[in-house]
Amino acid sequence: MTNPSTAKWEEFLSPSLLRTKLISASLFLTAFELLKASIVGRIKDFFMDGFDEKGWHINPKYEKDVLSQNRSSVYASLSWLQENGVIDDQDLATFERIKECRNKIAHDLPQIIGGETDPDYVSVFPELVALLRKIEVWWVVNLEIPTNPDFQDAEINEEGIVPGPLITVQLMLNIALGSEEEANAYLKEFQRQKSEL
Repeated sequence: MTNPSTAKWEEFLSPSLLRTKLISASLFLTAFELLKASIVGRIKDFFMDGFDEKGWHINPKYEKDVLSQNRSSVYASLSWLQENGVIDDQDLATFERIKECRNKIAHDLPQIIGGETDPDYVSVFPELVALLRKIEVWWVVNLEIPTNPDFQDAEINEEGIVPGPLITVQLMLNIALGSEEEANAYLKEFQRQKSEL
């Protein structure tokens, strides 16, 4: 019978297991930051009025309509998204689970990689990706497509929309956790296209 302490040490000392845990934890943290950037950044961009030598000008309505709702720009932005029908109560509960997992990784990483704490962020990751997709697709469908004359009168299949942050997440997953061949395929293709320029 294996001693639980010995099993934890074997797991910790296994290079492939340790790498996978560290990489998957960092991917979750990175994806969480992409989600926060989507929640806050898209709205802030929406309220931008212009640019000059001092930088970007944000319409005062941003302060009034968004930031006045909460001291946290993330929660103020979540409120704005909910008021505008982008997300609902279930999405807010999902965000709380995602944030809880993010905090657990940030504060308990030694326990996670040491096998003392279950890394439940693996099961929450698809929820993070789904919420990021929902928010990003809403902006594409409701702002980017209607203001782009190339899409006038075009049939839009929302399922076929793959926003930039989702591409970033998928690339990170494939490169960091994919097979050696899959992980290197992107670099090889990039280098091939670069050499043709």
